[in-house]
Amino acid sequence: MADADGLTLAEPLVARTPLPAFTTASVDGWVLRGDGPWRVAGRVLAGQRAPELAVDGTAMEIATGAMVPVGATTILRLEHGELRDDVVSGTPKAEPEWRVPGEECAQGDELLPAGTPITPGVVGLAASCGYDTLLARRAPRAALLVFGDELLDAGLPGDGRVRDALGPSLPAALRRLGAHIDGFTRVPDTLEAHVDGLRRAADAGNDLICTTGGTMHGPVDYLHGALRELGAEYAVNTVAVRPGFPMLIAQLPGGQFVAGLPGNPQSALVALVSLVVPLLAGLTGRPFPTPAQAVLAEGIPGRGDFTHLALVRQDHPGGPAHPVSHVGSAMLRGLAQSAGFAVVPPGETGHRGDQVELVELP
Repeated sequence: MADADGLTLAEPLVARTPLPAFTTASVDGWVLRGDGPWRVAGRVLAGQRAPELAVDGTAMEIATGAMVPVGATTILRLEHGELRDDVVSGTPKAEPEWRVPGEECAQGDELLPAGTPITPGVVGLAASCGYDTLLARRAPRAALLVFGDELLDAGLPGDGRVRDALGPSLPAALRRLGAHIDGFTRVPDTLEAHVDGLRRAADAGNDLICTTGGTMHGPVDYLHGALRELGAEYAVNTVAVRPGFPMLIAQLPGGQFVAGLPGNPQSALVALVSLVVPLLAGLTGRPFPTPAQAVLAEGIPGRGDFTHLALVRQDHPGGPAHPVSHVGSAMLRGLAQSAGFAVVPPGETGHRGDQVELVELP
């Protein structure tokens, strides 16, 4: 089950036993039968099968989590009792201090539906109700191809070269969305290299191939030509959103999906949350992602006929959404401090106090 962390449940998690499976003590003390004082007739610890408490006026020392003996009427907390020789006295609480079978769930209850992301909490819950293995959907395999001869992998930018920000960062985002990805591949700015890079990524068994750059029709934008040569069919070809509109999803003849993200970092993240997040939800079997809600702390301008995805920060989860500065398509300073994108629909303007959809960053 430890290997299932980060995957997705392929079937509902159903309780194989009541939880708890037997009556268990919730405190340390003495389990009692009848009226006191009580003669202590033994001890029951966690992990032991408790003998019956058959005689009124008797008690057993009991540990938290231990099985409560049949015949017990209540538990006296350790701090509320006084033991002299083998006789204990004290006043137990009115309500029994134990957990009864089925208090958390009954056998057969559906605890989590199929499509639930598997977290350490899910693994722990499954183990507690008797699972030894979990049936999970495998993580989609993803590849990242980074286009752009102007990009540097190390050192300071200059002399026409800029540092690549997407190759190091997008694999982490894809992993957080449930994909398996090892890193990225640099692809030269030629049509032949683009075709070869896409073909190699598809032949390697990837379900999703993300690319950065080349989504427009400039002098070295070869992605569309490579997709044509490979016989791909577009599912989405540009989106009426600012920033990031030249994004795409295409499918190769072998079934692999290609997500074309713009080369500018903020635009690439807009494309990621707009197209790749729902695509990976489908590939992993998770529910279609729905935006959160937030209240604008300041106004946000509209972008005419385009949807405006505006970077905002939240000082605490669920708090007001504050627009950030340094939000040019090529900038990362605003992105690094943001919770996500506030959605301003086409033809509208966001005003202070408006409740808007918030598309959260991975």
